[in-house]
Amino acid sequence: TKTFINSSMPFKLKLAARPLHSPYQIRFATMNDLEQILTIYNHEILTGTANWNDQAVALEQYQQRFQDMQQQQFPMIVVEDQHHNKVAGYAYYAAFRSISGYRQSIEHSVFVDPSYARQGLGKALMQQLIHLAIQQNMHIMVAAIDSENTGSIVLHEQLGFVQTGYMPQVGQKFGQWRDLVWMQLQLSTTQ
Repeated sequence: TKTFINSSMPFKLKLAARPLHSPYQIRFATMNDLEQILTIYNHEILTGTANWNDQAVALEQYQQRFQDMQQQQFPMIVVEDQHHNKVAGYAYYAAFRSISGYRQSIEHSVFVDPSYARQGLGKALMQQLIHLAIQQNMHIMVAAIDSENTGSIVLHEQLGFVQTGYMPQVGQKFGQWRDLVWMQLQLSTTQ
């Protein structure tokens, strides 16, 4: 199996050789991708319920987040439309909680530009995140999903995630209370 070494990060991780249909390629994100990533992220913040932030994020804030993730050795990946030189989606994981006992548990996020929806890009990004997390000896991958995001819930179930919690009215978006579904995937076989 051919793998690709992440040359843009200070640690060595390899992407799985899972070819996507042309013209898409998954690769590690770079600082040069952040403007396009932020366009996708801020669109979701301002129009969707997959993310409960209500304020668009500035590029400087996101650059700092990206640098912090790299220092903590957490990857961010993008799926690129090579015909248009455009980031079609991105994904990353980071610490689930900052307490040391959670150091092998991570929480992930996946966002796809709406114009690229329903093409399997979110699933491909998720499969790569799982592959990378296993390389880093992570034990549990956590997903926090808006309860009305049935597409995301079904995708996570297809990838082996199980629902482990449901929190009614725990957050707000657009003036409405939102329910949160917790799902998780066990990555390692050790108990």
